Amino acid sequence: MSSETIVTAIFLITAVVAAGILTSQIFPAIYTVSGTVSSSTQKADQRMRTDIAIVNTFANESHYAQVWLKNVGSNRISESDLDMSTVWVNYQALTHNDPSLPSDGWTYEILENPNTYWDPGETLHITMLSQKIPGGPGGFGQDVIFQIALSDGTTRSETFTVSNVG
Repeated sequence: MSSETIVTAIFLITAVVAAGILTSQIFPAIYTVSGTVSSSTQKADQRMRTDIAIVNTFANESHYAQVWLKNVGSNRISESDLDMSTVWVNYQALTHNDPSLPSDGWTYEILENPNTYWDPGETLHITMLSQKIPGGPGGFGQDVIFQIALSDGTTRSETFTVSNVG
């Protein structure tokens, strides 16, 4: 009788120790997975709420182009995120700088902006200077392919024609 009690006690102690070891091994894995899922869900939600539309474009024969974009999503975009965006013209990535410089580049301005965010409903004006924009006497009527990729992966593109106005 006492041997059965001792055996039962040993099995009980072994079960408790095994449950403790199992819990200590599984809990960190569950915690890590739940953190990863939470982070992925937050990023997906932010990306779904970010949407932009190209509302107007212009390019002239001086290798100069302008694009106006509207934030039509429900997410506001910080200027630091805009600084990390990539702009392409005719499949060439431009550097983010002052386009009045002699090198290829782009800059932006958020129109009528009271803060450091591109809020929903506000317009972003991008100015570009690139040798990839058709210029000179043969530039009129040629296509310009513009694409922007925000830091969260949202992209928009537009093809427009070089004008001889301006």
